Amino acid sequence: MNYLFLHSNFPAQFRHLAAVLAADSANRVIFATARKEGQMKGVCKVVYAQSRKPHKETHHYVKPLEDAVLQGQAVYRVLDKLKADGFMPDIVYGHSGWGSPLFIKDIFPTVRLLCYFEWFYRDRGSDVGFDPAEPVTADDRLRIRIKNAPILSDLYSCDAGLCPTAWQASQFPEEFTKKIKVLHDGIDTNFFSPKQNQPLILPDIKLDLSEAKEIVTYVSRGLEPYRGFPQFMEMVSLLQKRRKKCHMVVVGEDRVAYGKRLPGGKTYKQAMLEKYDYDRERLHFTGRLPYAQYLQVLRASSAHVYLTRPFVLSWSMLEAMSAGCVIVASNTKPVTEVIENGANGILVDFFDVKGIADRVEEALDNPDKMQSIRQNARQTILEKYDLANLLPQHLAWIKDGC
Repeated sequence: MNYLFLHSNFPAQFRHLAAVLAADSANRVIFATARKEGQMKGVCKVVYAQSRKPHKETHHYVKPLEDAVLQGQAVYRVLDKLKADGFMPDIVYGHSGWGSPLFIKDIFPTVRLLCYFEWFYRDRGSDVGFDPAEPVTADDRLRIRIKNAPILSDLYSCDAGLCPTAWQASQFPEEFTKKIKVLHDGIDTNFFSPKQNQPLILPDIKLDLSEAKEIVTYVSRGLEPYRGFPQFMEMVSLLQKRRKKCHMVVVGEDRVAYGKRLPGGKTYKQAMLEKYDYDRERLHFTGRLPYAQYLQVLRASSAHVYLTRPFVLSWSMLEAMSAGCVIVASNTKPVTEVIENGANGILVDFFDVKGIADRVEEALDNPDKMQSIRQNARQTILEKYDLANLLPQHLAWIKDGC
């Protein structure tokens, strides 16, 4: 069979699916992406590029839509060449929201189109308006409505969709929910496995915490308010004053992946380092890490802080649970879909910095008591989010559409 994956990144959520399908010699797997880096065995990668960026004069409500149309157009053009060479997919599976699936039904009218739906934007009840310091304006509400335009087009065009959590699926319009199946991507529990008391030594970045007895960890794609980075950094300043031997390890890029950037080009990391006092000898920013080094950080963690607005659930929280971390997480959806306070993690108020510090300190003070939480966190992932169980369900869902 011929499979076509669409994602501006590579391989992103489709890593395991593409690998398994490509391992079968009866299949041909093509992956259209905007990312030039990276290869996968058996997967033919086709790189597309937008002809231009949205015009500066375009109304700011419409710029995300224009960008999605430009990406969809770029995808159409590379697929048109593949079609001319005789390629006809049986299944197309694309990530919705950024534009890549927009015109699939125009170039392949009879193909079965599957879409990965991560989020539907709402002006109330979830991420927008969550922070009282960021009141929602009329301009925000109008902009958010239009931001859903490419997603709505995909909802209309697709034959079936998939969403990773029930909370995220609940954000989509009721009239489309019959098209959407809730099924998480899955966590590789063989890789993300516990190994306590492993020293944290990362020679590539000259980090040696082999003598550290207390390591608090934080992981996020971007260091930003959506993932509670300002609250975490304020907590770090507070906790460092209380515990003179505690080290903090922050994994992630100094950028904004979601939400608004600061004016003037300053990053949130720069802003927080200027705002509070820190012992920089005990605060370590690793940047983005290869998986093996990232796993070392999780395994060395005494307490792992995960904060998020009511938004898309990060893989990192589930990976940390799979690695047996003590998770101190915000009491927000979709975290509460996974974590039960005191059972497989510890829940805290997103905005209560002192409360976050208190609960982290509780975890540090009671390592023996935390063992059951570590074990239950791991067990939760094994029972509900294990890739070994979920990947066959993904494959069955894809193949049922043939």
